[in-house]
Parts: sequence; structure tokens; C-alpha cells
Amino acid sequence: MALALHSYLLDLDGTLVDSLADLAGAVNALRADLDLPPLDLTRVRAYVGDGARMLVTRALPPDLFSEEKLARFLALYRRRLLDHTRPYPGIETFLDAHAPQQLAVVTNKPLQLSLELLRGLGLARRFAVIIGGDSCAAKKPDPLPVLEALRRLGAEPRHSVMIGDHHTDLRAGQAARTATCFCAWGYGHDAGFSPDFRAELPDDLPRLFPGARA
Repeated sequence: MALALHSYLLDLDGTLVDSLADLAGAVNALRADLDLPPLDLTRVRAYVGDGARMLVTRALPPDLFSEEKLARFLALYRRRLLDHTRPYPGIETFLDAHAPQQLAVVTNKPLQLSLELLRGLGLARRFAVIIGGDSCAAKKPDPLPVLEALRRLGAEPRHSVMIGDHHTDLRAGQAARTATCFCAWGYGHDAGFSPDFRAELPDDLPRLFPGARA
């Protein structure tokens, strides 16, 4: 697909970084508090992608969710935020090819946790804009976070691409009129969505979007 792309918006969990073990650790610590058995990684993986509130809701029995339990999960997660979480191999090669002013993170993870994670991994400086799940009035798949990232970048949708591992990323990008790229290595699925690009491995991103660092 021949597009003049200048701005790249990336999801965080399952796209930029592999955070599954730490998310699962926090989920299972919360469940242990409630005398519930642990969930395996496959189950937790299926619950990730729509923000902390939905993760906790899905990880607990019906009607057991509360704001207190969400706060407890976030505290438990913060304690282990960087225990096992690392960038996917090949991601930094892609980031190296683009100047920070071309790059944004658009995630459903709360902003403060996103900032702490990216700073802890030395990645925050790579991005001109970081949008969290609580940065706007709506989360992905609503286009609002994508549109806000574009506004802050000073970028046009037709010259931008939303890159992520979940159909929420693709739907948000499409609704914002950006190109879309599905990352098959992540936690989510495309739910039958037809993206403009498909990356099987992180090493595919530099090939798809070679760029030239400004």
C-alpha cells in the first residue's frame, strides 16, 4: 500500500512491550486476596486490551468488581510494573528509524502507569506524545485518543498509521481516518478487521515503515 506516512501511533501492551507476566502477577495477587485460584497466562492474555477496569472486571467472578478492587489491582501492578516487562525484540530498531516528533503511544493503560513503565524502560524519550486510557473522555476503540495524539503531534490522519495488536487499535485508527497496522505477535486479535498493514513480528515494522530519522 503506497502511503506517504509521517506519524506513527503505537499501542503499548502487546505491541511495544511484553507486560503479560506482570499483569498476570497483579491479577493473581488480587485474586489471592479474595481467596480465588490463580488464572493462567492464556486466560489473562485474553482479558488484556481494554484498560485496567475491564481487565479487573473480566478477571473476577460476575458482580465482584468494585472501585476498591480496581484500586487494589493498580497498587499491586505498580509494585511489579517492571519485574518482567521488556520491549519486544526488534521494537527499538523501528523506533531508531523515526524521530520522536513522529511517534506517539496511544494506550488504554492508565497514563501514570504508562509513563512509569516507559520511563523505567528508557523509552519515554522516544515519543513526543503519550496518551493513556484516562487522558481523554473515551478509550480505544473510540477514535478520540487517536485524534488527540494527532492533534498534539500536529499530524494529519491521512499521513499517519495506528499500530497495535488488538481490534480496538484498528477500529480507533479507522474511525480517526488513519491507516492501520495489525501486530500479530501481541495479545489481541483483529476480529475480522482488514488492516492496511500486517506485521507478523516486530522485525517487520522497520521493513513496512523504514522512515528516515529527522
